[in-house]
Amino acid sequence: MPHYQNTEHFDHDTPARTGVLLVNLGTPDAPTSAAVRRFLAEFLADPRVVEMPRWLWWLALHGIILRIRPPRVAKAYQSVWTDEGSPLLAINKKLHQALQPVLKKHYGDDVVTTLAMRYGNPSIATGLDELRQQNVQRLIVLPLYPQYSATTTASVFDKVTSLLQHWRWIPETRFINQYHDNADYIQALAESIKSHWQKNGQAEKLMFSFHGIPQRYHDAGDPYYCHCQKTARLLAEYLQLKENQWQTTFQSRFGREPWLQPYTDETLKKWGADGIKHVQVICPGFSVDCLETLEEVAHENKQYFLEAGGKNYEYIPALNASEVHADVLQKLLHQHMQGW
Repeated sequence: MPHYQNTEHFDHDTPARTGVLLVNLGTPDAPTSAAVRRFLAEFLADPRVVEMPRWLWWLALHGIILRIRPPRVAKAYQSVWTDEGSPLLAINKKLHQALQPVLKKHYGDDVVTTLAMRYGNPSIATGLDELRQQNVQRLIVLPLYPQYSATTTASVFDKVTSLLQHWRWIPETRFINQYHDNADYIQALAESIKSHWQKNGQAEKLMFSFHGIPQRYHDAGDPYYCHCQKTARLLAEYLQLKENQWQTTFQSRFGREPWLQPYTDETLKKWGADGIKHVQVICPGFSVDCLETLEEVAHENKQYFLEAGGKNYEYIPALNASEVHADVLQKLLHQHMQGW
């Protein structure tokens, strides 16, 4: 017999609600080797993230990677950890808190929200159960990844739908799988860049750095690269930048196979060596700041540029928990809730 989750003491007179599940990637519970190992074991075991024969990847993952990487990654997390915990989780919580009153203003108590992480805590299972207990009969899932990739967005879809298979009453479900060219999102990012310019001046080069994926994923049909290019182009057009004033690059590659290029770190080294003195970097694929932006881009890549001859390097923060970001998400959700 299949197992279906039940709501204890379910009342059929309970008002039906629309539920919003916000999802981001996730984070270790602590900046320790043990916690990082647990997180990486879940993250890297996802077949959407690493497309390799399972047996071969299992041997590499458990025989090599989970033995070597956790201490190094834990050290990186320690450098960005805050009193509130992981930056990604802490900022996502604040963003969720900022979004709630905005939604309440428009929908009252008819729309309820919760925050979940694809890997780690709070889990998608916990988030969905919270919505189920509130009699959510219309569900909208918003992965906080502006550009679609099978490695991120599709993985959220896999997890959500696998869990819904155990619900007795499946909610009408909508899934936002990208907003890379959403006008409000582009405007919010562009205005954050202009605000940075007003305070710090405009650099010789503006870099749009996106998280990379293996080149073979793109070759197999993943639209991520195209989405990143369009986001960057729309931002450059909004800012009226000339072609030589900006560039799109890709960061955070892992392993030996080719990833999307040009690489962020190699480009910064070249710029420094070529005599470019002032650069500014923003990561339009990250809804909130996290390890990859705060440690890798804001710190590690800064050192590459300065050591190569650069003089002034600035990281422009993500939209994070700003009121503008909450408003962008509210408008996006409103667009996708039409007809409910």
